[in-house]
Amino acid sequence: MEAVILAGGFGTRLSKIIGDVPKPMAPVSGNPFLFYLFNWLREYPVEKVILSVGYKSEFIVSFFGNSFFDIPIIYAVEEKPLGTGGALKYALGKTKGDNIMVLNGDTYFPVDINRVYSFHTNGNYKFSVALKRMENFSRYGSVDCQGSTIVGFNEKKPCDEGLINGGIYLINRQFIESMQLPEMFSLEKDLLEKEVILSTIKGIVFDDIFIDIGVPEDYERAATILHRE
Repeated sequence: MEAVILAGGFGTRLSKIIGDVPKPMAPVSGNPFLFYLFNWLREYPVEKVILSVGYKSEFIVSFFGNSFFDIPIIYAVEEKPLGTGGALKYALGKTKGDNIMVLNGDTYFPVDINRVYSFHTNGNYKFSVALKRMENFSRYGSVDCQGSTIVGFNEKKPCDEGLINGGIYLINRQFIESMQLPEMFSLEKDLLEKEVILSTIKGIVFDDIFIDIGVPEDYERAATILHRE
């Protein structure tokens, strides 16, 4: 299995805390946040990671080099900001497999990847999303499902309970390559929200811990949780 990590985030909201470094390199208990994503991926049959990088990419390249333990790393460097969708499209050009795991580089959601892969491939799906069950939230848009089919992505508003996009995807590469997509676009707004009308996007629900370091309070919580990982 190949994995793409979208690691080009600026870290604007964290800049007063972490300084001028890419958000995935925010220090957590002595290691960059990205270290913990790699450490989790080592538990699964990941053959290669494509790191999609842009802002201050030299920080990431100098720390990780060409491999993380036994996982080879290939870099997809954005010369200009491409948005989450454009970055993914560019990074997929460096993959070879049919189904590619894609992760946000600023969230930690250690789901069972084998379960996601089985869900996706057994259903012969084009685009699968790992969903997080959450209570009392307002900073994320909720996701509506009918069975395993995602039927709506909602704007942010206070919710007592619901599902959110966990930022982990399994994507059929040929499906993306067959689409007429621009060089720069948003994965969430320009692809997911449009494809949901066609019942293309599938979802699988998990209850694992979820950390979004783009939010200062979650960044502080990360140190408590990840030092045990």
